[in-house]
Amino acid sequence: MDSILIGLLGALLATNQPAAISNLVTQTTGLTVNVPDTNDPVEKEFRQIMMDDDAVLNEVDSWIRENNDFAEKGGGQPAESFNTRIHAKFAGTIKAYEGFIQRHPDHVGARIAYGSFLNDIKDEEGAEVQYKKAVELDPKNPAAWNQLGLLYGEGHLGEVKKAIECLEKAIDLNPNESVYYRNLGDIVGLFRKDAMEYYKIDEQQVFNKTLGLYQHARKLDPDDFELAQNLAETYYSIKPFRADEGLAAWTNALNVAENELEREGVYVHLARFKLHAERFAEARQQLTGVTNETFYTLKMRLLHNIDDQEAKAQQQTNASSPSVELKSADPGKSAAPKP
Repeated sequence: MDSILIGLLGALLATNQPAAISNLVTQTTGLTVNVPDTNDPVEKEFRQIMMDDDAVLNEVDSWIRENNDFAEKGGGQPAESFNTRIHAKFAGTIKAYEGFIQRHPDHVGARIAYGSFLNDIKDEEGAEVQYKKAVELDPKNPAAWNQLGLLYGEGHLGEVKKAIECLEKAIDLNPNESVYYRNLGDIVGLFRKDAMEYYKIDEQQVFNKTLGLYQHARKLDPDDFELAQNLAETYYSIKPFRADEGLAAWTNALNVAENELEREGVYVHLARFKLHAERFAEARQQLTGVTNETFYTLKMRLLHNIDDQEAKAQQQTNASSPSVELKSADPGKSAAPKP
């Protein structure tokens, strides 16, 4: 499920459920809403469906991991029967959502939740129907516009300009939610040609717009590591290379990393940037902090590249150095050797 619904499920475990959910929605969308009494049978049924939805997706995910493990060992369930098993598991959740929506067709939350479930199981057309209905029922709901925008920007729908329009709408409705800026930044940075046509700007301006969207999102959510990482990764695509800005962005990501694995991942990126900037000694030193076996292969490859590029840079320096010729006082005679 998406982050909004996962957060909702977490909020349901709080002691004061209505207040917890209201606070979560405020944090996620910037809107202050009145959550119905949790004793309302309609809302209780809806929450149960969401919880079942989450449980089903987690269970199927575990099936897939286990089956992949068995397949690597020469076993595993055949694809056709395995897919039949998965679809049968999803059928119960689909039936629950369809029945609820049939009885409560104007329930916006159910439309968004069902759309999220359908998107998770790769039914993009079905998700589109639910998200568009949510927008129709509540045109001022930024979360609905955000979900519809993400759907258009991913999967095989691939309608990037519609994605941009929807995400711009979400930002207009709630300019205080960082995730909307981040999502728009993802779309603009990934689909640069479409963004150039939509905004009527050149590629360099697209890069600047992407950076601006991520930077705005970071102002609203400065402690989010994934967001800081997205911003820093943008510098890989920018030409000409902005070494100092990229290094500063990765340093900012390092400052909000939450665990050693994230920190070592940032060390790798810092080493790559320093290598690109031909700061070979600093790049090599940066990698001394990378000890987790997860990064071993990448670390060894980077060290090899550092040695290789440093040697090439030294050769170019030597080749470009002016040669010194010794000349005798008399051009027609060799210089006399010193006694």
